[in-house]
Amino acid sequence: MTEKKLRIEGADTFGLLGLNDANLEVVERRFDATVVVRGDTITIRGDAVEVDTLDRIFKELIFLLRKNGSLTTNDVETVIDLIATNGEPAVPKTVTSGLSRDELDNVILFTKNQIIRAKTPGQRNYLHQIRDNDIVFAVGPAGTGKTYLAVAFAVASLKNNEITKIVLTRPAVEAGESLGFLPGDLKEKIDPYLRPLYDALDDMIPAEKLRGYIEKRVIEIAPLAYMRGRTLNNAFVILDEAQNASAMQMKMFLTRLGPNSRAIVTGDVTQIDLPTRQGSGLVQIQEVLRGVEGISFVYFDRNDVVRHRLVKDIIDAYEKFQNGGQHQSDEGGS
Repeated sequence: MTEKKLRIEGADTFGLLGLNDANLEVVERRFDATVVVRGDTITIRGDAVEVDTLDRIFKELIFLLRKNGSLTTNDVETVIDLIATNGEPAVPKTVTSGLSRDELDNVILFTKNQIIRAKTPGQRNYLHQIRDNDIVFAVGPAGTGKTYLAVAFAVASLKNNEITKIVLTRPAVEAGESLGFLPGDLKEKIDPYLRPLYDALDDMIPAEKLRGYIEKRVIEIAPLAYMRGRTLNNAFVILDEAQNASAMQMKMFLTRLGPNSRAIVTGDVTQIDLPTRQGSGLVQIQEVLRGVEGISFVYFDRNDVVRHRLVKDIIDAYEKFQNGGQHQSDEGGS
């Protein structure tokens, strides 16, 4: 971790940052380093190469602001492209040198510590469907990367300035415990339901930068019920554990999308925690929207599992048990 401080001299801080920090947000989306502005001092923390690059970028932006009297987001993008993209490749060659052209085509996101890419045939199909459609439903067992890859794609879209906001949501379905009896305030009661989404983001965005995104609501993580009445523009929206959304909740979620927004819906129809009489919106929607242009359904199976090797065996064991139990029940009733 490297830190550098830069003084804003002869220029207006507000003009540098832009209206509602729009110029700063352009910079933050393009880099993993953290940028903090206090008074006339810019503090940059992160990887040494990025810190040095950002130092040069801000010096150039300050010079342009002094010269022209104003800065636009297009000015910021141009300076970044001239200094960062031309001076230092966006993805270091040492990272990509071991990948074939086909493997590079399946890369979703580069981070400082890893390359996140589609590995199985099902995941590669998932990636291509996300690229080609505005709404994608991913249905399959645990461990197939449905949620993780969806979050990676959302983070990549944010970094590439394709969208300005990420919204991650889950139904807060009670599994054996009532929310009323759980300790803490409402946020503390709900956070455990949303923890897997935080975990995925923790892998992809440095902790300090992630906190900044959440504080500024560039990234929002909330229960599905909180989506009612909203319109989400220029956003990448992910509904996770959708098998626990009712039919009405599913309709409510899908009708939140505004202009230039995209959605991924993930779930496992074998793990429905809804009350017996309440149908799953994920089950119903496969019939409602099948064949609608711009909407795609992707189905994963045990061959797409990328967790511990035993996860495949566990899925197989449960399938055999359930099929055997059904078979015995049929025999007993005949």
